[in-house]
Amino acid sequence: MQISLTFRNTEAEDWLKEHVNKRLLKLDKYIDTLAEIRVILSVEKFRNVAEINLSGKGLNLNGKEEAKEMIIAVDNVIDKIERQLKKHKEKTRNHKENASKNEMVIMGEDELSSEGFDEDEFQPGIVEVRKVALKPMSVDDAIMEIEETMNRFVIYRDSSSERMNVIYKRDDGNYVLIEPKS
Repeated sequence: MQISLTFRNTEAEDWLKEHVNKRLLKLDKYIDTLAEIRVILSVEKFRNVAEINLSGKGLNLNGKEEAKEMIIAVDNVIDKIERQLKKHKEKTRNHKENASKNEMVIMGEDELSSEGFDEDEFQPGIVEVRKVALKPMSVDDAIMEIEETMNRFVIYRDSSSERMNVIYKRDDGNYVLIEPKS
């Protein structure tokens, strides 16, 4: 980590340099790659301004704070950069976790069983029970209901045969009618 300090309209004081370096070295735990940190401390009339630009591989953070005292401005801007670094680190960690979860889903069954997962461990079961009132209708009425409600299927009682039928819409737009055997 390279740190460059610039003082504008003020004198460079050793204790302030040490304080800035000490606080910035604590940020090293959030930075994975080499980073360049530019610190600009300036005095404008009665305002003390601390500005930090942190740039590294895939990372560019900026922070600026004003205060009556220079030490307060420095502490505030370093806290701001630390929050930005934590947020960036959390984003990259979540991104990596999501990528590893996606890899687990893509892996085949052979790979899963070879890693020690039991096939008996996951047993599908009924997760929801719905009771349906079978309306008497014709095939054309069932198709109209699918179109109106945007459902993919309709379970109904055929008005001519009084039997339960299922009709569903395929991905190509055609319909499939399922009737019980006579």
